[in-house]
Amino acid sequence: MTDSVLCERRGAVAWLTLNRAQIHNAFDDALIAELTAALDAAAADPAVRAVVLTGSGSCFSAGADLHWMRRMADAGEQENRDDALRLARLMRTLQFLPKPTVARVNGSAYGGGVGLVACCDIAIGADSAKFALSEVKLGLVPAVISPYVIAAIGLREARRLFLTGEVFDAATALRIGLLHASVAPTELDEAIERQLYLLAKAGPLAQREAKQLALRIGGSDLAQVERIDAANAELIARLRVSEEGQHGLGAFLDKHAPRWVG
Repeated sequence: MTDSVLCERRGAVAWLTLNRAQIHNAFDDALIAELTAALDAAAADPAVRAVVLTGSGSCFSAGADLHWMRRMADAGEQENRDDALRLARLMRTLQFLPKPTVARVNGSAYGGGVGLVACCDIAIGADSAKFALSEVKLGLVPAVISPYVIAAIGLREARRLFLTGEVFDAATALRIGLLHASVAPTELDEAIERQLYLLAKAGPLAQREAKQLALRIGGSDLAQVERIDAANAELIARLRVSEEGQHGLGAFLDKHAPRWVG
């Protein structure tokens, strides 16, 4: 394991920090594997009462790493499918973690970074943060993260943001339900500590059951999500190797506009 994810215990809280600040905490296969393993470890540790997920530097997560994207653009459909399933397992692990999870959104989140925020039980963000689901600009779709983002912000907002790929601010993220609170960066730690204080006052078994209750009544069933993940992995793999997806990814990586712009 490298140090793409820093794991720190602060009392009964596991703090997981995406640690690739030089590239805005972008995902690659190593970070996905490390974060999944760290979440599994937190879930299995009876001394851990809650998990805080944050980013190093000024960004929460910029989504996919460019080098990883270039490698997957050159890969075949099966390799892309397997890659998407690994990301899907990460999101599913976070969504169904049997401990309370808090997203400390210290800066901007794009693509898969938005997915991580949506999977957390509580999301508190800096009011300077920006957000985007910009996959359509590359000829792709936010397939793997879609169940969690739609559950967080609702179908109507998801339809708009999935289609436009536009950047939106923390005030909008708060209004549509992606964030529970938006505070000044200097107040972020205090806001997180307030949530951890409230979480510490509840019974751990009751919290686990309450989380499962909310997910179940809300229609988020693990077996159903696994089936959706498989279908979404097929979709993103097909789009990545499609002519439009190859052109869009190539245009983005080579820093020029795709043919459908202008």
